[in-house]
Amino acid sequence: MNRSTFSRSAQLLCVAGLAAALAACSGQPQSPADATPAQAPAAEAPAISLIPLPAIAVPGEGRFVLSPATPLLADGDAARTVAGQFAALVAKGLAVEPRLLDGTDADGAEAKGAIRFSIDPSRAGAGAESYLLEVTPAGVIVSAGDAAGLFYGAMSLAQLATVDDAGAVSVPAVRIEDAPRFAWRGFMMDPSRHFWSVDQVRQVIDAMAMHKLNTLHWHLTDDQGWRVEIKQYPKLTEIGGCRIPAGDGGIEPSTGKPRQYCGFYTQDQVREIVAYAAARHITVVPELNQPGHATAAIAAYPELGTTDQKLVPSSEWGVFPNLFNTEESTITFLENVMDELIPLFPGTYLHVGGDEAVKDQWEASARVQERMREVGAKTEMEMQSHIVARLQKYLAAHGKRLIGWDEILEGPMPAEATVMSWRGIEGGLKAAREGHDVVMTPSSDLYLDYLQTHSPDEPPGRPATIPMRQVYDFEPVPKELEESQRHHILGLQANMWTEHTRTFERLQHNVFPRLAAVAETGWTPKERKDYAGFLRRLPDQLERYRHWGVGYAQTPFQVDATAEHDRKAGTATVTLESPLAYEVRYTTDGSEPTASSTLYKAPVPVTLPAQLRAAAFADGHALATARTHTYDATSLLTRTDEQLATCPDAGRLLLRLEDDGPADGERAIFNTTIFYPCWQWNGADLDGVASMKVRAGKIPYYFQLAHDEPARRFEPARSAHGELDIHADGCGGERIASVPLPAKPGADGFVDIVAELPQGVAGKRDLCLRFTGDTRPTMWVLDRATLQLR
Repeated sequence: MNRSTFSRSAQLLCVAGLAAALAACSGQPQSPADATPAQAPAAEAPAISLIPLPAIAVPGEGRFVLSPATPLLADGDAARTVAGQFAALVAKGLAVEPRLLDGTDADGAEAKGAIRFSIDPSRAGAGAESYLLEVTPAGVIVSAGDAAGLFYGAMSLAQLATVDDAGAVSVPAVRIEDAPRFAWRGFMMDPSRHFWSVDQVRQVIDAMAMHKLNTLHWHLTDDQGWRVEIKQYPKLTEIGGCRIPAGDGGIEPSTGKPRQYCGFYTQDQVREIVAYAAARHITVVPELNQPGHATAAIAAYPELGTTDQKLVPSSEWGVFPNLFNTEESTITFLENVMDELIPLFPGTYLHVGGDEAVKDQWEASARVQERMREVGAKTEMEMQSHIVARLQKYLAAHGKRLIGWDEILEGPMPAEATVMSWRGIEGGLKAAREGHDVVMTPSSDLYLDYLQTHSPDEPPGRPATIPMRQVYDFEPVPKELEESQRHHILGLQANMWTEHTRTFERLQHNVFPRLAAVAETGWTPKERKDYAGFLRRLPDQLERYRHWGVGYAQTPFQVDATAEHDRKAGTATVTLESPLAYEVRYTTDGSEPTASSTLYKAPVPVTLPAQLRAAAFADGHALATARTHTYDATSLLTRTDEQLATCPDAGRLLLRLEDDGPADGERAIFNTTIFYPCWQWNGADLDGVASMKVRAGKIPYYFQLAHDEPARRFEPARSAHGELDIHADGCGGERIASVPLPAKPGADGFVDIVAELPQGVAGKRDLCLRFTGDTRPTMWVLDRATLQLR
């Protein structure tokens, strides 16, 4: 390669850092947490737009032009496979497909303008998954010690290819020497709650590969569905693979009969998906959840359970009491299931769950208590640990390792078991200090079913937000963990639970682009991470998403607005915000914002009626379609459920829930808390207000809260179906209005309730709106509230 395109100072910088960087990386996977290169000088800024950011990148001069005539050279079968994958990817994203030459053609093309892919045994010491990428205007070399590293080098090269205004595709000259920080860079996909087709799983695998993620945790069994064919137990999918959704979603509109929601993967489909992932250097880890989250399995084979109650796969969400029983025959069942799973998944690990196993049924069962005495278990948790130990021994005999959620730490645990720490990092700390390997996946930072902005356009999920910055800043190796135990931190994983994710578009919305932040933490040396630099590179990643067909959330790139109004003066002050703090520009004349529109610097005073159109910009380009915010005297008298606050006493579980109907198509979405149905309009201007109109709906109450059930509160009803109560100055203040609720809403699922307010109530007051009565199996939800003037 012609290295004259690199400056002498850049070469020295590269050489100075490489030895330390690659020596650190070479310890993977044995010491992934320590696989960080020497810290680069603070003045070194990212010169190329890649996500995740490489360990070392030295820019050169000029660009390499990529065209259909560009020859691809490959040394050996593994290199030919990677070269073909690279060609297909750039063809899909950039409509340019370079030529993969066979041996005869390649002899004459050593040459000029070629891209060479090569497995170089001499690079084995650089560490697993590491690669070298060298780009000059004359040619490109991608080399690595193994096929995974070569593949990741190809992914970097594909990311660097861009199209200019004339339609030409080129790659900037650069030298990248790169290796991952962590050995486990994972994503968990949940088809048990909502099922994803083989094609959709493939799409997720493609996107993972693009981000250099290497582990797909596949959550195949739960209370709501058993999703993998087990030939010895066909009822697991015949019965356990189907449920009837709650409410109108479970009724066939044309017949009024129950409408099942079904889905499972045949073993042939599993093999297909596992092979597809393996070709992209992604290992699939299946999860067989036990002893809890077992309702679907027990519904199929009741003899596996600890209850006489007839069970069906659940249409509800939450924590269920249904556990597998502790009989030897049930352990044999689990082993038989693993017998069929093990050949399908050639990776090292099999996940055995272990989370949220409420022991009420075991405590109440005389037979379970007898069984505990038989095996010498003093507590129910020790009984669970006995089963875990049995499964670990069985897996070890079949060349596998056991991994489970951090609850398995609560009893004696096999030394060889690996822990997935989800309830914060504390479980991971404890496990590592006890000598267990750990994958960090705390719900506080890496659960992507939590919403990412406060936008009213967010889909159903958990409004307790985990914004991009929080995901990016998560550090998998706790600073308090002793140096001698840090090698036990295998890496990190983002989890996407799908109770509230009914469509694949919503799954993509929740996952992307936050998965890019997870990927950077998993790959990039800690010292190289820089959130501001990540945000500068993110718009280019969005362009790649568009080219490669990856759906992603628009909400982080849209502009949110809030307004404070003076009704008497007919004015308002509008505050604009970009969730990711990109530059905001706006117009007030109805025109589309451009890079030359007014730059937002401070809240904007407007005279009503007014319309603001605002968009976020990076490098002069709008990051999403402009949002229009319209204000007039009427609109400022209304607050939606998203705009209302949660009552201070409403409990900790605020959810963004979807209506149960229509069976197909879009449904209404509500912010509500299931522990205490209450909303608050803070600072409501009641001068001249005669009444409040509340638009309310009713949806199924589809939650199992286990031991959290006593925390649910409701105000006693004073009439047949309860009331809408309105209190001034918070929920502890005076009740200023109360209206009886109907037995059910109207045909459209809603009802408008008008509450007259006393004439003496005026000024700005904090209004508490709450529904009384325990209305389960349904619950009232608030859609919007409007102040009506006298």
